[in-house]
Parts: sequence; C-alpha cells; structure tokens
Amino acid sequence: MKLSLLLALLSVSGGSALNVTSVSGQDVNLTCKYDIEYHGALSACWGRGDIPNSGCNNQLIASDGRRVTFGGGASSRYRFLGRLQDGDVSLTVLNVLETDAGRYGCRVEIKGWFNDEVHHIDLSVQRAPKTTTSTPLTTTTEHTHTHAAEDQMNSTRILQTNSSLSPEVRDIPEDGSSVFLLSVLFGALAPLTLVAAVVVLASRRRRLSKNSELQFLGSAASEMQSRGSVVENVYQLEDSGEGVDGSEYEILPGSSAH
Repeated sequence: MKLSLLLALLSVSGGSALNVTSVSGQDVNLTCKYDIEYHGALSACWGRGDIPNSGCNNQLIASDGRRVTFGGGASSRYRFLGRLQDGDVSLTVLNVLETDAGRYGCRVEIKGWFNDEVHHIDLSVQRAPKTTTSTPLTTTTEHTHTHAAEDQMNSTRILQTNSSLSPEVRDIPEDGSSVFLLSVLFGALAPLTLVAAVVVLASRRRRLSKNSELQFLGSAASEMQSRGSVVENVYQLEDSGEGVDGSEYEILPGSSAH
C-alpha cells in the first residue's frame, strides 16, 4: 500500500516532459487536453515548475471547464485560446520572451484518489535573428507615394481651375495646336504690318514735300509780283517827268535818264 502511494506521488510530481522550442517575439502553444465526453467538464490549471501534490505552483491561469477562473486577463500574455467546451486547456504564451524559458506544468483535476492528469513541458526560447530592412527601397516607395499625392493634388487643382473658367476659355484645346496656329498667323501678319507702316510713312513724307514746294512757289510768285509792280511804278514816274511829290523836273545836260 505504501509503495503504490509513493509511486503515485512520484508520477504526479515528476515524470518525463515534452520539449518545445520557440523564438522570442512569437506566440507559443503548450498542449494539454482531456476527454470531456468521458469525464465531463473538469477544472484545470497551469503553473511554472513541477506540478505539486495539489494545484499548480506559481499558477498562471486556471479554468473550471467552462470559463477562465484565474488569470487570462487582457494584459496577460497567458491565454486559453483553445475550445474549453472540447476539453482543450492548452496554454498559449503571447510574444514569448527569453525569460519565459523553463518548465511548465498542466493539471487536470479528475475525481478520485490520484486520478489527476499531469503534463510537463520544457520550453526553450531562442533569440530572434536580426532582420535588415532595405532603406533605399522604402525611401523610393515613400517618394513615389509623395509624388503621386502631389500629382493628384495638382490634377485636382487644374480640374477646379478649368471648372471655374468661362465656357469659351474651357473650349480652347489643350494640345498646343491653337498656340502653333496663332504663332504662324502672327508670323505672317508681321511683314505685312511692317510694309503697311513703311507705305504710310512714305505717303506722309510725299505730302509734306509737296506742301513745302507749293508754299515755296507761292511765296516766290508773290515776291516777283511785288517786285514787278515796284519797277512798273518807277518807269511810270520816269516817263511822266514828275517827282514823287508831283512836281516837274528837268533833265540836266550830261545826265542820262535811268
């Protein structure tokens, strides 16, 4: 009797353990299940280290078979993520750390003497390898997104500007053909405009020169006419023999008439 009790205690507190290896930063699952169809819903707990005679050392989380009764809060990294209604009481450690390495124990409490199911798992945690990021590729992607956003904003501004313009202005084609046609038209009209300006200036100069000649001829004719009348008056005076004041004068010998 004493020997069987000792062997039962040794099987509960020790025994072989399952080795599980994980990498830091990942989630790791430690398996523990029981036959719920045979036993019904049972209480279970998880702790650090070997399982004692009752309960769990350094208890992390516990369940009554239907819901979590200890631990497993929103801030806890120890969760029951399996289906409790199916007898799955596996422990999930979120974002495992190197300090999480060590032995874990699961106890499923079954009615009767020394009927509890006990599972031990030794967890090893390796350091995650360093990952290198491609900085130039990330920078290029950021620049591409920036230019795409700027192009989209510029396109939106152009569309808004076109929508605010009058219908006549919006109807102008944007392919540059109108600009080319206007350039050709101005290039053809420029020489004609220059020739017209030269013709106008030449006609004005002719008019001015003709007017100057006419004025000169008129003044010369009037001057000649005035000189002729003066000479004629002088000849009349000489023929009448009268002086300027109406008196007669005689021609002295030795003098000739002018």
